Amino acid sequence: MAVNESQYGYNPHEYVAIIFVVLYAISTTFHVGQATYYRMWWLFPTACLCGLGELVGWGGRLWSSMSPIAYNPFMMQIVSTVIAPTPLIAVNFILLSWIVTRLGPWYARLTPIRYAVLFITCDIIALMIQAVGGGIASTASDSSGTTLGGNIMLAGIVFQFVSIVTYSTLAADFLFHYHTDRPLRFNSNGRGILEEKVKTMICGLTFSTLTLSIRSIYRIVELAGGWNGRVLHTEVYFNVLDGGMVVLAIYTLNFVHPGRLLGTRKPQLPADYVVKLEAMEGGNMERK
Repeated sequence: MAVNESQYGYNPHEYVAIIFVVLYAISTTFHVGQATYYRMWWLFPTACLCGLGELVGWGGRLWSSMSPIAYNPFMMQIVSTVIAPTPLIAVNFILLSWIVTRLGPWYARLTPIRYAVLFITCDIIALMIQAVGGGIASTASDSSGTTLGGNIMLAGIVFQFVSIVTYSTLAADFLFHYHTDRPLRFNSNGRGILEEKVKTMICGLTFSTLTLSIRSIYRIVELAGGWNGRVLHTEVYFNVLDGGMVVLAIYTLNFVHPGRLLGTRKPQLPADYVVKLEAMEGGNMERK
């Protein structure tokens, strides 16, 4: 079969698809086991769901390696691999709120719960936009519908990338104020202790965020170039900048697992801080 007859612009290599299917299967299996062992059930609709989505996507590419001109596996893999990392990004958002609570919420611009609500909401919005775009693209009967779906998916990824950049900026701002001991609001109990396990978790989140950011930039460039763009039609770009980056991110969470490093329960705010926070939010307390 001629390469130019393929939706990809190339024939996907079967061995590459098999490698990624195996890698995601192993990671997802470990995530299921870890989530169960640590009783961190929220990891099922986040990290585990990401792994399953990537398995579907790379399963589609494996199918395409055998039937390169078939339309269904092409759309299956592109929609799944675009959407799948979104739940994994949510893990980073949630863990930031945990770390803020542990080290000192008075060093943060927002309260821990607001960090979680803000970024999880953004993640859900990005997921919905990408899902709508993927649905339109996969069911389109002509090129205009496919283009529309691709543009909507692109908008979702751009929105997601802006969320990641905002998250990273606020996280860096928090760590700066923590390390320099410059609280942004009333200081309840001083600085929380930055234990080695928490340091490791922060390093893991930093690396994971970096890989997912690289992946987002790649997908933005890919979809912005259209269905016949050079980036979309270059296999090595996809293998390294999408598949490779998400593999690094999802395995990072396996090795730098919050259940082992942060504990199985969400950290609780100091009682006196909660009282002061409620008073401040009620308009009864000025910032000190």
